[in-house]
Amino acid sequence: MNTDRWLTIALAPLAITQMQAQDKVQPERTDKRPNIILFMVDDMGWQDTSLPFWTQKTRFNELYETPNMERLARQGMMFTQAYASSISSPTRCSLLTGTNVARHRVTNWTLKKGETTDMKSDILELPEWNYNGICQVKGIPNTYYATSFVQLLKDSGYHTIHCGKAHFGALDTPGESPLHLGFEVNITGHAAGGLASYLGEQNYGHTKDGKATSLMSIPGLEKYWGTSTFATEALTIEAIKALDHAKQLQQPFYLYMSHYAVHIPIDKDMRFYDKYKKKGMPDHEAAYAALIEGMDKSLGDLLDWVDKNGEADNTIVLFMSDNGGFSSDSSIRDGEIHTQNAPLRSGKGSAYEGGIREPMIVRWPGVVKPDTKCDSYLEIEDFYPTLLEMAQVKKYKTVQPIDGISFMPLLTQSGDPSKKRNLYWNCPNIWGNKGPGIGPTCTIRSGDWKLIYFYESGRKELYNIPTDIGEKNDLSATHPDITKRLSKELGKYLRKVDGQRPSFKATGKPCPWPDESTQIQPLV
Repeated sequence: MNTDRWLTIALAPLAITQMQAQDKVQPERTDKRPNIILFMVDDMGWQDTSLPFWTQKTRFNELYETPNMERLARQGMMFTQAYASSISSPTRCSLLTGTNVARHRVTNWTLKKGETTDMKSDILELPEWNYNGICQVKGIPNTYYATSFVQLLKDSGYHTIHCGKAHFGALDTPGESPLHLGFEVNITGHAAGGLASYLGEQNYGHTKDGKATSLMSIPGLEKYWGTSTFATEALTIEAIKALDHAKQLQQPFYLYMSHYAVHIPIDKDMRFYDKYKKKGMPDHEAAYAALIEGMDKSLGDLLDWVDKNGEADNTIVLFMSDNGGFSSDSSIRDGEIHTQNAPLRSGKGSAYEGGIREPMIVRWPGVVKPDTKCDSYLEIEDFYPTLLEMAQVKKYKTVQPIDGISFMPLLTQSGDPSKKRNLYWNCPNIWGNKGPGIGPTCTIRSGDWKLIYFYESGRKELYNIPTDIGEKNDLSATHPDITKRLSKELGKYLRKVDGQRPSFKATGKPCPWPDESTQIQPLV
């Protein structure tokens, strides 16, 4: 008999007993900095919850059931005007780099190396944007070179975990893998921004012999193939295993819980589907509601883990979505195309509020006052300096400028960094689906006012958001002074950060900057 193998077998019970003893008696962690969980949902609209982020409940808040979002809000602070980009990759790249979308130029979704994902136009020539995404390696074509805040957390002593969707970089580029961006653990994160299937019965998009049926097939969940385990649940189980391991390491941890839910396809999560069918909802509506509740259950499971493991008082939990709810396919909403984010207008891919306004909550025991609400606005790049400040990482160097501003004063109610601050968006691309506000645009939010500029037509639209949350009343003609001022500030900013714009195919000339165009909507 092999001696080494015999010793391994003989000593195994002793090793197990020692591990169990270690589990029971954990030495006190010397690094007292808080754990951080960022719970990111994919394509979740502002109204895809029973928790109202408006001044009143709507019929959507009555349809959906998200008790754990409600639980988190009771324990923390809701943000009613949290903004992201209208498309996944731009948001996620701003999150990781702290830079505005106009600067990092990942202005549409990424997938294949060297290939743009833009729809074609007969009129416009679209710019050479960074369709390879971001990475921490210099010199990759069509890539934004940047220092990830996750890398800074890791270097400062945090154990960093990625679980779920990545979508930071194209296939076969360094940014494809979260492991190249500062994460020590990567669960299923890869180049794709969606998924082939949520269903374990369909092997999450793989054939029985293990071949991926799509670039969107979820990798790394083989142990659940052939089971009834929904992808949202499988990811949650794996995240909790990673947290169990993290607790053994005696380090503060950062978990990026980045769900594929509630992105299409709208597969039926049978744990919740029948409940919504019994409410009289059509099949697609019931399936979508079940997707939402499955996501919410995951949030509750993570909150339960934090509580049961004695980490609640020293764990920050942030909830956010990467863009507005998907509204440009009539099959999703059974005849309610473009309306399911109401009172917000339009949805994913759009410059209107339905495309960029997100549900956001922050819980931080002892720092954030429970059951509070913040109506000040912020943007996704603000998470970068805020998370580092939370982790007490004070002195750090980055290869890129940081556009984000810490929203810590909003959390502590000690100040308002949104005052006299402008927010900016740039999407010189054609995303794919059609709908209101979808197309090459740039946008500015300044106080109560929001200006949208359409590159192709030169049209400008001006809205007062507090009085017109649905963006129904274009005031560009009645307030030419404000239109002119915001056009100037938007054009100045885009030039400053070297933002891009399309060109006209007929002339080869670039579309005018917003302050170069004088066209406004006529009074009706």
